[in-house]
Amino acid sequence: MITATITYVIDPSKVAAFEVYARAWIHLVNRMGGTHHGYFLPHEGANNKAWAMFSFPSLAAYEDYRHAMAEDAECQRAYRHAQDTGCILSYDRTFTRPVLSGASVEELGL
Repeated sequence: MITATITYVIDPSKVAAFEVYARAWIHLVNRMGGTHHGYFLPHEGANNKAWAMFSFPSLAAYEDYRHAMAEDAECQRAYRHAQDTGCILSYDRTFTRPVLSGASVEELGL
């Protein structure tokens, strides 16, 4: 499994527009075979940072999604929304692999 974490710099006066974008992409990623773990919008602290996390079974599956979304009309509408509103100033994408199960210290030999 591969998880993409996206760190966004957003326009703090356009958080509502960014939330519309976020809700669209949660639906789109899930529809296109991924598992979206949600968007995390500013609440306290920095008012211009937001994050999103979503997973695909493999990097190859993620690449398939990237190719498919480039041709998908709904994805293009979501991108246009961000461009038209100017809610996203920049973003950075990082890929990680999750550790999703725990074990006792005895099981781990600690």
